[in-house]
Amino acid sequence: MTRSLLFLCCLLVAGTVFAQHPVGLFDDHADIGNPKMHGDAAYDPATQAYTLKGGGSNIWFNRDEFHFVYKKIKGDFILTADFAFSGDSAGAVGHRKIGWMIRESTDEGAASANACNHIDGLVVLQWRPYHGMFMRDPEEERFYPKKGGQTIQLQRIGKIITMKIAHPGEPLQLVGSCTTDALEKDVLVGLYICSHDSNQVATAKVWNVRIDKPVIHEYTSNPHVKPEALHDVLGSRLEILDISDGARKVIHEAPGRFEAPNYIANGKKLLFNEGGVLYTIPIEGGTPEKLNTGNVAGINNDHMISFDGKMLGISSNRVGATGGSYVHVLPLTGGEPILITDASPSYLHGWAPGAKELAIVAKRNGSSVYNLYKVSVKDKNETPLTNNTRTHVDGPEYSPDGKYIYYNANVSGTMQIWRMRPDGSGKEQLTFDEYHNWFPHISPDGKWMAYISFPMDIDPDSHPSYKDVTLRLMPLTSPGAPRVIAYLYGGQGTLNALSWSPDSKHLAFVSNSQPRP
Repeated sequence: MTRSLLFLCCLLVAGTVFAQHPVGLFDDHADIGNPKMHGDAAYDPATQAYTLKGGGSNIWFNRDEFHFVYKKIKGDFILTADFAFSGDSAGAVGHRKIGWMIRESTDEGAASANACNHIDGLVVLQWRPYHGMFMRDPEEERFYPKKGGQTIQLQRIGKIITMKIAHPGEPLQLVGSCTTDALEKDVLVGLYICSHDSNQVATAKVWNVRIDKPVIHEYTSNPHVKPEALHDVLGSRLEILDISDGARKVIHEAPGRFEAPNYIANGKKLLFNEGGVLYTIPIEGGTPEKLNTGNVAGINNDHMISFDGKMLGISSNRVGATGGSYVHVLPLTGGEPILITDASPSYLHGWAPGAKELAIVAKRNGSSVYNLYKVSVKDKNETPLTNNTRTHVDGPEYSPDGKYIYYNANVSGTMQIWRMRPDGSGKEQLTFDEYHNWFPHISPDGKWMAYISFPMDIDPDSHPSYKDVTLRLMPLTSPGAPRVIAYLYGGQGTLNALSWSPDSKHLAFVSNSQPRP
């Protein structure tokens, strides 16, 4: 064999060894530990779901056998997805497992941390602190007393790795945490499956897969960083959620910050704000197109469509004026806006049926706190609906039948959802929990209320960006408690605007994603 031919053969072998097999969000997938039964992975772009197949004897002791779908990542991250075994489970070993994994390499004895959900219902966080170390029971495990679960989250913040899990409709609950120096730097993160039986291949479906990069601590704790400086830290995803099964689909993603989608064009397009401008995009995705809003710029995330789909209300800066936000209206097809509120700050949150009145939140007469008002579109006359003097009230939105205005208010120390008659009478609290609940949105058929819940450790009068939040759904025409329909990293701008599809089957919202490069 000539030297040139030998060199070419070496290149071909090297190419085979190091070839990658991207699948969905991930850079590669492979069998770890050379299991007898080989695994595989596939991604369906239409549903944005993954199918995993894997054999392997176990993920334990000093070496592992399983199938791994992974990518390399650095810094802090939050991994969230829904998992379910599929296919024939007859004869399956109880410790057949699926979940998220953080791993230092693809070596069979690599240090790792694994969020495990077993087919027999066992839930556990387990880890191997160092390469080749025998994992010990119970020293390298954190068991969860509740069985099963669908949504699994694994996050790394600094050196601390934490697992959470949730059954459908429930909030994420803590399984446990661990700290290991071997997983502090660049690591492989991804989905895994292990049949726990050398002679079988297990199958699973994984969907709503999200890899989020949270805001670094320097941004959230540094008092010298202005809030507006955070707007360029993370990118944004425009998502559509099917409320019947919780399946989510990303239709648009960008490195900048965009917010607050509204359905328009009989549900065929979405409207959102970015950089003070409004854009439209088909619900299948595509290139956003700018909407003509005349000489009004600086549009924020409080924009609403009238119930008849003909008019658009916006909250924005005012040309030639100082101060904050003002409310304007214009045709949904675009045009020159008409100023409705002469005073600032004013934020729009709802149209009355018939499009003759608006519901806004505003500061008036020198007050240091916000109150709710209804405003006549014809003569700009403002009628106060609340007389708040101490804490915050926000998000007023008319129900489709015009019988109520729904809103959020901090009356007891937590932000909760309320409703009242359009004249301000009959105030009634609807949610009672430890979360801070904001921005109620009523489905077009009047059967459901969607809202966003912020964690307990924030100021109840604020709705900040870049937080672990949930979207919740509450029935209005039948008995029932609120249930979680989405877990995400977001907050301000996620669900500020009414974002139901006309058929009341889908919600659009914005989550935060990767940081700017």
